[in-house]
Amino acid sequence: MEARYALLLNAFNSFLPSERIITDPSLCLALGTDASFYRLLPKMVLRLSTTEEVIKAVKLCSEHGIHCTFRAAGTSLSGQAISDSVLITLTDDWRGYEIAEQGKSITLQPGVIGADANKYLAPYGRKIGPDPASINSCKIGGIAANNASGMCCGTAQNSYRTLAGISLVLADGTYLDTRDELSKLKFTQQQPHLLAGLRQLHEEVTSNPTLSERIRHKYRLKNTTGYSLNALLDFADPFDILAHLMIGSEGTLGFINDISYHTVPDYSYKASCLLVYADIETTCLAVTELASTPVAAVELMDGRALRSIANLAGMPDFIKALDLEAAALLIEVQAETRDELKDKCAQAMAAIERFTLLNQVPFTQDKTVCDNLWAMRKGMFPAVGAVRETGTTVVIEDVAFHVEHLAAAVRKLTELLVRFGYDEAIIFGHALAGNLHFVFTQGFDSE
Repeated sequence: MEARYALLLNAFNSFLPSERIITDPSLCLALGTDASFYRLLPKMVLRLSTTEEVIKAVKLCSEHGIHCTFRAAGTSLSGQAISDSVLITLTDDWRGYEIAEQGKSITLQPGVIGADANKYLAPYGRKIGPDPASINSCKIGGIAANNASGMCCGTAQNSYRTLAGISLVLADGTYLDTRDELSKLKFTQQQPHLLAGLRQLHEEVTSNPTLSERIRHKYRLKNTTGYSLNALLDFADPFDILAHLMIGSEGTLGFINDISYHTVPDYSYKASCLLVYADIETTCLAVTELASTPVAAVELMDGRALRSIANLAGMPDFIKALDLEAAALLIEVQAETRDELKDKCAQAMAAIERFTLLNQVPFTQDKTVCDNLWAMRKGMFPAVGAVRETGTTVVIEDVAFHVEHLAAAVRKLTELLVRFGYDEAIIFGHALAGNLHFVFTQGFDSE
């Protein structure tokens, strides 16, 4: 072990029990692996149980000039939760929550699983806004740090938009709770230059029409690339700016100690349908029409994506007979009453009645059918992995387009994938937001 890491290890040993400091290379390899295909080997893995331990650990890393990386569940596919230095993980002591305002807000520690947060809120008919596909496994710390969204939340109900307050630890160990006036006063005394810098950035951005419009344009699309620079436009208070910059910062600005969300309604009545069209152009035209209707989610799947899950249990038989030119929309509608649900379903279908369907699973409230349809959508990424050639890796990427350009974008993307030999590649995604995933397999053993 390098001398500087040995010194840091000695410092950690002064306040952490040895069983919560892992340096064994085999264990570091195992604990350092996340859901992505990237691989780094941490020098050590810490398991921290309190805010005080986090403050001490990050401060020591900063003082020794050594990077640290935070890990919640490690379900991200993009490698944010791996490290070649110090990997900080959490014990089970970080699963606390507090519900307020009859379920209209909830405070969650970073170790709470997303689906568990919704279980706690279910008696109130509420849920958290973010709904990533991995919600049954991913944790609040990662959901907030990545500004993870999903199939229903879009941009209106993500962590950035539903944030009510946050407590955090900066890299130098400074603690802040944006909901506590005394904490904010202390932070003002400790970090005057940081707050002044945020005010200055806000003034620079808002006084520059070209830059302001560029930022607005960037965030009209579903976008989690880089920092949430829209915070410099959306807020003037430096505490609000800092809180919202933490969302989507992937742990690079600090540690999310806990977060308070404004919750959203979890409607009792829901219906789903699967609509299949002959080509991607027709499918995307239908999306454009659906954008003005009261649908909660519209997921697009191209022909190869449908082919990848055709043999899964519970799938409609007609999917097996579809050719690769076909594409489908999976739609969900939500409402407070049965009559409202019926009306919303009718509005959606009326908006797209001029488009000829190849086949469909009509709107249904049958829980088994609906669960199977959404399991189909969630199963597309692993379906590609299941049939990949030995020695290849599954790669997933995100792209975003304005909805009116969606058809052309999918067609061009498909042409590129075919041209370069990625015949197994699939395209699917959140159609209303113009946000698509494309998945392909790649070997990295040759040029």
